[in-house]
Amino acid sequence: MWSLKLKRYLNKSKLLKNDFALMLLACWQESLPSSSQLCRDTDFLVVDLETSSLDANTGEILSIGWVEISQGKIRLSTAEHCFLKSENGVGNSATIHHIRDCELETGRTLIDVAQHFLEVAKGKVLVFHHAPLDMAFLNKASRRLFSVPLLLPVVDTLEIEKKILLRHQDFLKKGALRLGACRDRYHLPVYPAHDALMDAMATAELLLAQLSHKGHKTQLKDIY
Repeated sequence: MWSLKLKRYLNKSKLLKNDFALMLLACWQESLPSSSQLCRDTDFLVVDLETSSLDANTGEILSIGWVEISQGKIRLSTAEHCFLKSENGVGNSATIHHIRDCELETGRTLIDVAQHFLEVAKGKVLVFHHAPLDMAFLNKASRRLFSVPLLLPVVDTLEIEKKILLRHQDFLKKGALRLGACRDRYHLPVYPAHDALMDAMATAELLLAQLSHKGHKTQLKDIY
């Protein structure tokens, strides 16, 4: 986690010049977990986004869903799903996630969702399935609002699974790391895809299955 601390230090001067600085700064001031901390003692926030494009440079976040894992259990009472107001509409992406423009008309503003998200994320490790894609959109939003990237600790269930599989085989079949395929290897039930909250729940279950596979003494450095 030292590299994350360094990046925060280098970006702090930019953050303090921003009108919304306190939102993100409150997250940064929370102590980062030790790399030797047991995963079962770590609080995770499992997150998924639905976006208007797979390219963060041209797309925008349409919806976000999350759920917390605490003491090795999914806390269903913490599950949340938000639609965001869209500047450019859903376009052709509607064929994938089935979100309609009319649903986004009553969506929340980016700053409103960001404030709530950061309050929930405080002190937690973020979890995604294929983190680079989701984090590209979240960092774009963070730079827009705060002038700096999020710089929060992140775990990627896709990367965890990739490392597990490559211990036993030399190459991976196409689609082997998709969320549904990963869940199938742990005999987890099939869920409908491309709903932010449903995918967040599915990723949370996958993470717990992966940690169970790795053993109860698994530390953050083993998956980070």
